[in-house]
Amino acid sequence: MSNIALCAACLIIAALFLAEEKRENYTTAVFLKALASLSFVILGFLARPDYYRGSLPKLLIAGLCFGCAADVLLNLRHVLKKQGKLIFLVGILVFLCGHILYLAAVLPLSANWIVCVLAGLVLTALLMKWIFSRITAEKAFKIFGVVYIGAIVVLNCVAVGNLIAAPGAFTELFAAGALLFLVSDIVLILNTFGPKERFSLRVTNIALYYVGQLLIALSLLYV
Repeated sequence: MSNIALCAACLIIAALFLAEEKRENYTTAVFLKALASLSFVILGFLARPDYYRGSLPKLLIAGLCFGCAADVLLNLRHVLKKQGKLIFLVGILVFLCGHILYLAAVLPLSANWIVCVLAGLVLTALLMKWIFSRITAEKAFKIFGVVYIGAIVVLNCVAVGNLIAAPGAFTELFAAGALLFLVSDIVLILNTFGPKERFSLRVTNIALYYVGQLLIALSLLYV
């Protein structure tokens, strides 16, 4: 019951965050986003209270914590506008650390990790070529983008490989969460660096992101 309540609270607070962000009440928006993200961190701890037993739950919960911190940073750039570019890049770096932690958690479960990683690199190259044809961004953002998207695409390939090799509640929830996270990031990039920001795409980005993180947190129930 507490898991359902936390999931509902997370999504409701995320909706309130979007409303405040649209009104350009950025300080309130940062606070609400922090609460929404804290919800999936708490969900992870509740799903696996003995997280300290075994590296997989430790790494997944650490990844959730990094995601929460990155969420705050990405929106804090609207509050501290003079340092906005730096804060945004630091936020992406923190998110990248979270993806690496997720990858470190599930990579040992992979029976064919070399194939998954190679497939991820090829898909990253194709995906980034497509994204770059649709956005305009500074070189620093593009470099960060390649590394960042590369990490989450490789993560997805490993997650799908694990799902194919060993279907089950954990691999299903984690793969679904990772995929939604990836799609969310693609939407975010296109909306942020594309020709025009659209609120509908922002809603899509946030909805996919939080559902993805909640699924990853819930996957800890089955570790």
